[in-house]
Amino acid sequence: MLKSLAEPMPFTGRNMQTCWVTTHRTSAPWIDHLILLYVFTEQEPRIALYPACAVTTWCRGSAQEACPLHSSGEIVTVSKKEQVCFVCHQCGYQSRKWLGRCPDCGGWDTLAEEKRTSRILSSAKADFRVLALKQTSQAPLARLITGIGELDRVLGGGIVPGSMTLIGGDPGIGKSTIILQLLAALAADNRNVLYVTGEESAEQIRMRADRLAVSQEQIYLATENCVESIVAMAAELQPALLAVDSIQTMYSEEVASAPGSVTQVRESTARLVAMAKGSGLPVILIGHVTKDGTLAGPRVLEHMVDTVLYFEGDRGQVFRILRTVKNRFGSTNEIGVFEMKESGLVEVENPSALFLAERPVNVPGSVVLPSVEGTRPILVEVQALVSPSSLGTARRTAIGADPQRLALLTAVLEKKLGVTLYDHDIFLNIAGGIRIDEPALDLGVVVALLSSLYEKTVAPETVVCGEVGLAGEVRAVGGMDMRLREAERLGFKTFLMPASSKQGQEKTSSKNMLIIGVRTVQDVVEQIFHP
Repeated sequence: MLKSLAEPMPFTGRNMQTCWVTTHRTSAPWIDHLILLYVFTEQEPRIALYPACAVTTWCRGSAQEACPLHSSGEIVTVSKKEQVCFVCHQCGYQSRKWLGRCPDCGGWDTLAEEKRTSRILSSAKADFRVLALKQTSQAPLARLITGIGELDRVLGGGIVPGSMTLIGGDPGIGKSTIILQLLAALAADNRNVLYVTGEESAEQIRMRADRLAVSQEQIYLATENCVESIVAMAAELQPALLAVDSIQTMYSEEVASAPGSVTQVRESTARLVAMAKGSGLPVILIGHVTKDGTLAGPRVLEHMVDTVLYFEGDRGQVFRILRTVKNRFGSTNEIGVFEMKESGLVEVENPSALFLAERPVNVPGSVVLPSVEGTRPILVEVQALVSPSSLGTARRTAIGADPQRLALLTAVLEKKLGVTLYDHDIFLNIAGGIRIDEPALDLGVVVALLSSLYEKTVAPETVVCGEVGLAGEVRAVGGMDMRLREAERLGFKTFLMPASSKQGQEKTSSKNMLIIGVRTVQDVVEQIFHP
């Protein structure tokens, strides 16, 4: 039982005169489509019936004698079929029927219906090019220097031609501001740049440009949502950089779903990636984030791009942290520090001095930690407040640190030191709005908690660094040389570190720095609070 789905269409191959192709649908569940080929060659006419998937495979060269179209080396566009599927807008999982809960990510009511038009067969040339690794170019990448030092740092030294960069962050944190400042810096070097926005009008962009004192003539602005039109603009203008704000507002004409859907975000990004890799034009995308702080859209969006940057910080504070999460051309977990002012984002050349500028002196619960973010050491202040709780369950709050890590360290102090903390409220804060996730934070948290509990201050010229295990031991951490040099540069005199790291650092440190090695949390109490 075959039912015709499309009218026959002519096709002329290299070794045949005329080929009439039509599609049919069968009731067999394992065969979706059949291709009925009416082939008229010089010898004799032939009629063949093939599955659509088989014809696609044969045309790519897996069965030369079976497919009449293989001699042409082309795959023929036969017809288009509109398909309806349900896509999870959190993880991109696809299903042919609606489900209340996504089997992949476990989200409830996250599957939305989408209609898409997919080609059964598409026109393409079977042209493959394989190169040996030694045949590839060894020339160094000529990066595009932005002129913004902190941005060049997180990008690994500049923008790589043909790269895709994704910048995410909370609303109003400064994503559009940094993009406009970047375009202005490139335009100042007499480079044409293109800014495409799908969220704001040209007048709104002009108001922001006036506030930031941006008036370069080489900045071109377009309000467009169609990704095909954006590719055409870029091909005509040939800019040095393309910025798209934002990728969630873009759509492709060949996808039937609404802008912002999983399918549209993935397809629009794929079109821009193909354009960037083919032409060498660097593209910067601005992405929205969800309420959990992750980038909206499918997770594959972060895999498709080359670099992922996150803006961190509270909108109520003046500091902004631009963190590298992924970078195919440089170091990951690198950060750039900015200060938000009326004239835009201003670089912070000495973040350590800025974070410690308002540090209280001789106050219990305050200690300085030398942290390493990528290739940069930064000194931050760890604050702790331990007070008796009037509630049935004591509270544990951590800002800028992992709350689970705080609970773990609290349990270690109760078990190994015998202190009573179960009936105390504990509040932990990393001053300045920065977030620290490395294990070196453990020893700073322990010292700050004990300082607040005992109501004893830590010497203001002391820094602490180390990882604390479940047995109460203090373990070594990496990058101790950089931490020590940064502490010496800012005038600190005492460095409390793991005993395993002390021997190697005493040889390289100056005579003005006193290095104290500790093996357990009991040694910390003896060295800091009972010297």
